[in-house]
Amino acid sequence: MKVTLLSLSALLGVAAGFSSSTSVANNVAQRTRASLTSVQMSSPAVDAAPFAKPPRAVREQLPIVYVYDHCPFCVRVRLAMGVKNVKHLIHFLANDDVDTPTALVGKKIAPIFELPEDKFVMGESLDIIAKIDTDERFGPTNQILPASGRKDIKAWQKSVQTLLRTLQRPRYVATGLLPEFQQLDGRHAFIKNHQLPPYEKPEWKGDGTPENPGMDMDLKLKLYAEAMAADPTALVEDLNARLVELDDMLYSEHYCSEGGFSLDDVDLWARLRSITIVSGVQWPTKLRSYMDNLSALGDVPLYDEMAL
Repeated sequence: MKVTLLSLSALLGVAAGFSSSTSVANNVAQRTRASLTSVQMSSPAVDAAPFAKPPRAVREQLPIVYVYDHCPFCVRVRLAMGVKNVKHLIHFLANDDVDTPTALVGKKIAPIFELPEDKFVMGESLDIIAKIDTDERFGPTNQILPASGRKDIKAWQKSVQTLLRTLQRPRYVATGLLPEFQQLDGRHAFIKNHQLPPYEKPEWKGDGTPENPGMDMDLKLKLYAEAMAADPTALVEDLNARLVELDDMLYSEHYCSEGGFSLDDVDLWARLRSITIVSGVQWPTKLRSYMDNLSALGDVPLYDEMAL
């Protein structure tokens, strides 16, 4: 993999402003297409029928989802609503917007689901999905199968948590393209609250006491800049090997567990989507098809075209 390393001083500028649209456009234009490459180290595909998408459900007053684009819990809801073919409005929250979610549900969280025709608002991704999948106004009910409780996929997710945080978090803000990070305050709010490995949340954020005020913001910006400056080759190679492991666990290119589209897919795909923001990732064939198929089915785009 060819990696261009910027100077630390330049990257500190990126951390403070996390890049102009021009620099991002140039970066995207110059980057490799390796993230779109599928490797042939893939387990045999099962000939499984894809999910049959129901007719479009369009309410006179459209439901609204309040989300962050990068947030996997938000992506869960967007994917489920897309799979069920429910027309809805998406309100992308700025990452530093506290007032909007607080006015809706009393605190800064996402996703939030609003149903204007009922003057109804709720949070929590799985509760929202249960709501839309059991309400006949949103088409056929109980189309999304329950979670199977697969321990192998959960163990895999846990095993790559540190690796993915290291690769993904700096790239979220460095692209300058995600809607929640369009302004400097939003980018800094994310950096302030999201630690990079090996730091833990209490060390990064503090607890609000004079004894533990948290890490200085300038140091956080420097650490994010250094993470972007570091050669990612070894980390990406590790991730490529881990994806081959996951490919073996995947039941088919349409759903990860036998039986059909389920909450297993809602959770797994929502987490895997963020990997597409990392340039140079080589996807096993079946897993890459799975990512593309559910992106199209759920009408939730991937990040390949802005990968860094």
